[in-house]
Amino acid sequence: MKNIVKITACTAFTLLLVACSTKKDSFISRKYHSISTEYNVLYNGQLALEDGLNALNANYEDNYWEVLPIEPLKVDELAMPGMRGDVDKSPQEFERAEEKAVKAIQKHSMLIGSQEKNSEIDAAYLLLGKSRYYSKRFVPAIEAFNYIIINYREANLIDITRIWQAKTNIRLQNEEMAIETLKLLLKKESLSDKNREAANTAMAMAYSKTDSIEKEIKHLNLAVLTHHNKEQTARNLFILGQLYRGENKIDSSNIAFQKIIDLKKAPYKYKIHAHIELAKNVSNKEEAIARTEELKHLIKDRYNRAYLDELYYRLGDITLAYDNEADALEYYKLSIQSSNANNLQKELSYEAVGNLHFDKAEFITAGAYFDSVLNISKDENSKRIRSLKRKRNNLDEVILYEDIAHKNDSILNIVAMSNDERLTYFNNHIDQLKAEEKRLKELEEAQNINLGAANLGLNYNNASVGGKWYFYNTQVAGFGQQGFKNIWGNRILEDNWRLSEKAALNMNNPNQTVITKTETNTNQKYDLKYYLDKIPSNQTKIDSISHQRNEAYYYLGITYEAKFKETTLAISRLEKLLTFNPSEEFSLPAKYQLYKMYTALANNSKALVYKNDITTNYPDSRYTTIILHPSEITSETTISEAETAYAAVYYEFKDEKYESVIEKSTAAIAKFEGKPIVPKFELLKAYAIGKKDGILAFKESLNFIIANYPSTEEGKKANEVLATLNTKI
Repeated sequence: MKNIVKITACTAFTLLLVACSTKKDSFISRKYHSISTEYNVLYNGQLALEDGLNALNANYEDNYWEVLPIEPLKVDELAMPGMRGDVDKSPQEFERAEEKAVKAIQKHSMLIGSQEKNSEIDAAYLLLGKSRYYSKRFVPAIEAFNYIIINYREANLIDITRIWQAKTNIRLQNEEMAIETLKLLLKKESLSDKNREAANTAMAMAYSKTDSIEKEIKHLNLAVLTHHNKEQTARNLFILGQLYRGENKIDSSNIAFQKIIDLKKAPYKYKIHAHIELAKNVSNKEEAIARTEELKHLIKDRYNRAYLDELYYRLGDITLAYDNEADALEYYKLSIQSSNANNLQKELSYEAVGNLHFDKAEFITAGAYFDSVLNISKDENSKRIRSLKRKRNNLDEVILYEDIAHKNDSILNIVAMSNDERLTYFNNHIDQLKAEEKRLKELEEAQNINLGAANLGLNYNNASVGGKWYFYNTQVAGFGQQGFKNIWGNRILEDNWRLSEKAALNMNNPNQTVITKTETNTNQKYDLKYYLDKIPSNQTKIDSISHQRNEAYYYLGITYEAKFKETTLAISRLEKLLTFNPSEEFSLPAKYQLYKMYTALANNSKALVYKNDITTNYPDSRYTTIILHPSEITSETTISEAETAYAAVYYEFKDEKYESVIEKSTAAIAKFEGKPIVPKFELLKAYAIGKKDGILAFKESLNFIIANYPSTEEGKKANEVLATLNTKI
């Protein structure tokens, strides 16, 4: 009896398998394979595709400073045969979705008599194409979509397949073909609202690739009439707002961003950035006040912590636009402190602070912030970064000479003190060091108490928040971080960080450069004799320090005027130089530069003082000749004329006609005064003087060039030549 049951069961199972064969066109077979495809293989495949899309969206970083791409899928290079494509960084879920689609086709396809009897196979091919598309394998993807269009013309999925085919053509740079496909599809009256929304989005995507802004805006507006895909609708509205702003249609831009804020179930990242974009569109003070209050309200919301850097930055921009630099500077600094990543926003915040200091002629501080931008920037070849590098390089001389001037001023001030004044000065310094050490010791003791409490699981001053292990204790961790910074400063993570001298920007006081020296013996820093012994007493050494200080002040005056057009700063440095009673090497050219600057500022009384000083006390100098006998500068003189004149004089130099070279160079210098070619004539003239009158006259001419054109290539060349001469003589 048992054998009969077994035989019957096996027979029934075999008959069922035969009845469900993919080669047999029967009702049971069609239903079995259709249901197995839809509710088993394709269901799991769709879940994998959705997981992949979620991972893709989570990992994709939008640059809100540029117009967003319509589809958040970054493709650098096409993955076409014979070409190197992107390294596949797509989520593995897409590969799993593709495997499920292939499995559905291989096991459940019922191709009988050139007709597919399984109504779900077109969905399997669509899943296959989507999986390949999101894996950036566009050629295999379009093969899957084409297969559906050719073989399943009456399928329910034919419309959405044509949309995916068009999107893939866009990725393959066949925008015209995609546009034609979508135009025909959009004319179809029976097209569902959902597919019409997707088709208009794809059409906008195609026009964005062809730079047809008006048509892109048109189809984005058509796409947002319905909200079947909340994510894409919010993105389309955001792009509309950006495009309208680019067209200077601020009202339309504001309407688009406001729609995102009002759109239910729109992703929060678009809503918060819509608020920020509305703040960018401020056009008057009343709007600025309203948006400022709105941004402050958003900043107070704890759910916006991830966006604080952007919110503070935008608040800084609005504040700066209405002439409140001090508050704007604080907001920019808060933006830097709120940033958790070295991204574009952090770069822009550093740059904004640097620019504010630069505009106030605080070049050393500005340079520190610009360095921060260059250190974290990931796009070194962008126009913005290249421009910033040039700006930063121009600060090198200022930072160098300001540092020399400050350091040598301090040394010379101490040298000028009496013994009692020196004792008082250094005793005060030692007392400050001791007070700071005492404060740090008290801080360390408090840290140890809290650390012990954390290890015991106790709650002193609510310090155990975040876990019992002290690494999770926020207050203990804060003590540790602050203590480290107080002792070592803001150190870069690198080898031998304790042994070498480091300099870093102190974010609490950006005007201060923290320099930490670990090699100083602890006992020495409290030893008065240690400091007194370091005061230079040798007159030759003191004269050398004084000469360096004077040279630094002179070059600062020249550089501030020549490179940054900061005439007031330049005058302050040169006039301070004259208070040191420098040698004629610096005093004469400094007075001439002051004469020129005051003349340019139309301060005739000051200019006259320096003119009389030079012509009376230095009657035989070249500066007197230039002041008393200026040649007329013809406005018609062109660059080509100047270059032609220089070429003629240069060939005379090659022919060793040194007298003529000196004479014609002098005339050209007067004629082309203020032109960039003047330093070239000066250097050529100096070489001619050297050939004619000897080494001493040559050195004097070189010194003149160095003093008057230090920032030019000719000035630097003269400096190199003079240094070489000094080593040989």
